[in-house]
Amino acid sequence: MSVAASLKTYLPLMRRYARALTGSQDRGDAYIRAVLETLVADPATMPQGMEPRVALYRMLSMLWTSSRVDNQADDLPPAWEASADLHLSSLPPAARQAFVLVSVEGFDIADTATILDADQDHVRALLDAAAKDIAAQVSTDVLIIEDEPMIALELEQIVEQLGHSVAATTRTHSEAVAAYDKKRPGLVLADIQLADGSSGIDAVNDMLGRTAEAPPIIFITAYPERLLTGDRPEPTFLITKPFSPEMIKAIVSQALFFQGAAEAVA
Repeated sequence: MSVAASLKTYLPLMRRYARALTGSQDRGDAYIRAVLETLVADPATMPQGMEPRVALYRMLSMLWTSSRVDNQADDLPPAWEASADLHLSSLPPAARQAFVLVSVEGFDIADTATILDADQDHVRALLDAAAKDIAAQVSTDVLIIEDEPMIALELEQIVEQLGHSVAATTRTHSEAVAAYDKKRPGLVLADIQLADGSSGIDAVNDMLGRTAEAPPIIFITAYPERLLTGDRPEPTFLITKPFSPEMIKAIVSQALFFQGAAEAVA
């Protein structure tokens, strides 16, 4: 793909990334203009030997890390974005980059490491630090609906490592709904196939019908095809088994980060 074609394809996504890093539409766009000016002056400055989107994000990240690009205008972002920016602004720059690349832009660990010119272990450490910082801002009680004891225990450990509390761990539809009524958790991690043959989907639907303000729901399942059908509203957060702890941490932080931003505006 040519440089021009790559820019046409990925420019909107790069603008989103730049705005998340800078906390400002105008400052973010100023960095985008700087990247464009660099490429117009010398297209060979685009990193070679990597997928075009990764190369463009690498250029933008290196520019943001190494220099300051000022813009005279500085429009105020929408209130929702301002709240999200407030969460991001508390993160150290490198952790902020790693979190946005993985949780917002959807890059995997390997591509994030390439963009940040770091090894994968360092990226994992940055993501862990970001998750803990975000958890300190939006810590909550978590309801776990999981019928496999070892998986439930692993989820409990991950949640607690992030600084959250486990409200309850349940194995059936009725246990889950009862725990929800009692604890009113701020986040739900739900399996689909439960111990008594009941459905985690049905349990979640029952929960959501009991309160006007629903917590974010993360489905963790070996059966993603039961949710990703295209025939109905689908979950925002879905993790497929087997999962990695890093994936759970990133999605939990993402769910609470943006939920917290929306609630702050409300």
